[in-house]
Amino acid sequence: MKAIQMVDLKSQYEDIKQEVDERIQGVLNTSSFINGPEVKRFQEELESYLQVKHVIPCANGTDALQVAMMALGLKPGDEVITTTFTFVATAEVIALLGLVPVLVDCDENTFLISENAVREAITPKTKAIIPVHLFGQCANMEEIMAIAEEHNLFVIEDAAQSIGSSFHFKDGRSQQSGTIGDFGCTSFFPSKNLGCYGDGGALFTNDDALAEKARMVVNHGMKVRYYHDEIGVNSRLDSIQAAVLSVKLQRLNDYGNARRAAAWHYDEAFKDLPEVITPERVRNSCHVFHQYTLRIVGLDRNALQKHMMDNGVPAMIYYPVPLHQQKAYRDERYEDGHFPVAEQLALEVLSLPMHTELDKQQLEKITNTLREYVIANR
Repeated sequence: MKAIQMVDLKSQYEDIKQEVDERIQGVLNTSSFINGPEVKRFQEELESYLQVKHVIPCANGTDALQVAMMALGLKPGDEVITTTFTFVATAEVIALLGLVPVLVDCDENTFLISENAVREAITPKTKAIIPVHLFGQCANMEEIMAIAEEHNLFVIEDAAQSIGSSFHFKDGRSQQSGTIGDFGCTSFFPSKNLGCYGDGGALFTNDDALAEKARMVVNHGMKVRYYHDEIGVNSRLDSIQAAVLSVKLQRLNDYGNARRAAAWHYDEAFKDLPEVITPERVRNSCHVFHQYTLRIVGLDRNALQKHMMDNGVPAMIYYPVPLHQQKAYRDERYEDGHFPVAEQLALEVLSLPMHTELDKQQLEKITNTLREYVIANR
């Protein structure tokens, strides 16, 4: 049996090696390394896949969030609501722009931002909401969009973990994650469901004016070369990364199916263990399992993680400290205990290996290793 990885990028590469190598060599042959034909090609392919009018490639997912806020014209002092249970980048860019991060709690079963908490956090200074589609499924975008419309707020979807997922509205409509709000933002970090071989990111929007502004912002504020109409940044997706992403985009649905099959195996293996709470699927969103995250109750989660690591099974904690308890984001508004769900999740969550190359032998090793610890330590 191959060694088990949290994400097995090497095996995935070996499966697509010939096509990836040819596309990278094509970039080298043309030497169009920045904004070359491969970037335009990937942009158009992703627009078609997402059924969105505009994809604006950029350097990474964090930049995508920053560019979205800049393009929307948010000003220092404006409040932006997001979840405390997420990767730091979501709040990081809010603070970097001099905006005010307003953190709220999440749902204990789905880990997604609580729309009720969003509603309660709105003040006259609130200008935007950033729902995070955590671990691979969509937040309740129907309710969040209704809140935003009621209060005249922007919505920026953090879809860094959910590309390929979709949200199903009550009227029967279905939209890809990241294409519902004013902007959607994603990351192409190598371990993402659609990942490149370096850094990369993109913004999505159906608004022509916002797309034009975002394209200027990512390119030093230029529409015409050397004429700077906006304050911008230097954030571009390079052609080699676009070439890799173009190859992998054609397989994204297959990758999602492989992840769901692995998740089903995990579900079945743990369904008789009350100490192990498997991920809840949101009824109106399909799950693409960027992570398969359990809750471990009534047992020492950290000891279980060590047991698994000692037995050759990686397991990670996403996330061990909510944002409001991070040193950089401590705020007198948020005392310990302020967000009880997120704080409890930080003590319980454990993510198992999740990628497209998991085979039956590996899955059985993972599940058996976890089961033996749980049964032995009841």
